Amino acid sequence: MITVLLADDQDLVRLGLCALFDNEDGFAVAAQAADGLAAVEEARRTRPDVVLMDIRMPGIDGLEATRRIVADPELSGTRVLVLTTFERDEYVFDALRMGASGFLLKNTKPALLLEAVRTVADGGALLAPSVTKTLIREFTGLAPRPATPHPHLGRLTDREREIVALVARGLSNHEIAAQLVVSPATARTHVSRSMIKLGARDRAQLVVFAYQSGLA
Repeated sequence: MITVLLADDQDLVRLGLCALFDNEDGFAVAAQAADGLAAVEEARRTRPDVVLMDIRMPGIDGLEATRRIVADPELSGTRVLVLTTFERDEYVFDALRMGASGFLLKNTKPALLLEAVRTVADGGALLAPSVTKTLIREFTGLAPRPATPHPHLGRLTDREREIVALVARGLSNHEIAAQLVVSPATARTHVSRSMIKLGARDRAQLVVFAYQSGLA
């Protein structure tokens, strides 16, 4: 059973999500929260598998709420999946940097949302390539941020640096394999080794490290 905490300041959004998960086998709504502070409190109280986190909420926003949840050692088993209204939301990259395991748009189809929650609950990251590419275009149009190379960046081989850069562009393992003319299994192995060397929790964090290190 995957337990989910719904954090959104819009009552109708929470009600709709609650109905979706309550009517799907294998899911249970652990709690609901209408603001960021309540989301942190409810996460600590219920310890859900996944928090569906809105960004723009009263009190502390979803970014700060995500940071507090990810930083809490007692919530090491809780993952945060950000739901945003706008595809070009400038805060999404910051949410990933704060430790979110991915993001989706609120107009995502129910079946895809359910699959995304399963993916995140299983320890994966949800970075839909089409949305990631749009986000990256928006991010690169903002004021440049100084590169802060990851302390273990030197451990990567040239091929692994190339792989990380492609992950940051939003390419899936199959797309990376096609571009580099290798098998999907080889691409997956390179991604996994890169994550281990950099201490990346998931694919989302690998994207953050790539941007912070100047690889993308």
